[in-house]
Amino acid sequence: MKLILSILTLFILTNLCGQEMEKVYLDKNDSSRNCYTIIYPAEQDWKGYIIILPGFGQNAERVLEQTNLPKLTAQNGLLTIIPTLQDGVLSFGVDNSSQKSLENIIQDVKNTHYLEGQNFYIGGFSIGGSAAIKYAQNATVKPKAVFGIDPPLDFERFYNSSKRDIRLSVDKEPSQENVYMVKRIEEVFDGTPNTALSNFHKISPYSFSDTAQSAVKKFGNIPLRIYSEPDVQWWLKKRDADLTSMNVTECSAFINELNRLGNEKADLILTENKGYRKPNNSRHPHSWSIVDNDDLIEWLLVKE
Repeated sequence: MKLILSILTLFILTNLCGQEMEKVYLDKNDSSRNCYTIIYPAEQDWKGYIIILPGFGQNAERVLEQTNLPKLTAQNGLLTIIPTLQDGVLSFGVDNSSQKSLENIIQDVKNTHYLEGQNFYIGGFSIGGSAAIKYAQNATVKPKAVFGIDPPLDFERFYNSSKRDIRLSVDKEPSQENVYMVKRIEEVFDGTPNTALSNFHKISPYSFSDTAQSAVKKFGNIPLRIYSEPDVQWWLKKRDADLTSMNVTECSAFINELNRLGNEKADLILTENKGYRKPNNSRHPHSWSIVDNDDLIEWLLVKE
């Protein structure tokens, strides 16, 4: 029955505001990973294709709930793909298995829809943005432009700030998210920054402590936008967190180093009071909504 449902789902097209949407599984026996949702432009004369990567724990349905970006990219003539990678919604994005899964999905889309040579864009939210930047660093065929929405880039910083939060939580239960992330980072990076620093430099899309700038130099001159909403007061009051725990620290450092190396098309875009999560419109600066979607799409298409 699972096989029958998977096969049927493969061919079912749903309608998203006049747009056709399809779910595709690389393994028809497994609907939890290595799959993607594809949204077709209404017009057949596509302007290219775009990969939009979800945040940690998000599936395509959650992405479509939180943002109109995929719908708008399709309306603007881009074949739009929302992938689910090797470890399902818990994929870490930057590790080898996730990156290989992403490559397989992109290749499947290119082969199925004859996209070789067409304009290619990639971006994502949170760890999806990390995965997009990591992919661009290593891709043989470079994207025309990349975007990241408040992505964690320096996993040495991520690990140390999570450990610090646990250490400071002496009078109450530590954040279970940080407890989980410490364990997961140790698994993905095969150790801690003290025992496996070279792995952190190799796998992270950016490392403040990597004086060789290995990852930064691999990104090169690709146009890049990183969005962040550094509402320090919100993090202090709502999460007992401070600037050292925020992704904007390494995002700004990454952009700065790219600029210094000659990439004048790399920009950090800071927003204020735009971060809200649906369906309840609850305030959260780490959200899809910090992006002006129309402005982002205009910027992407100028890169044709």
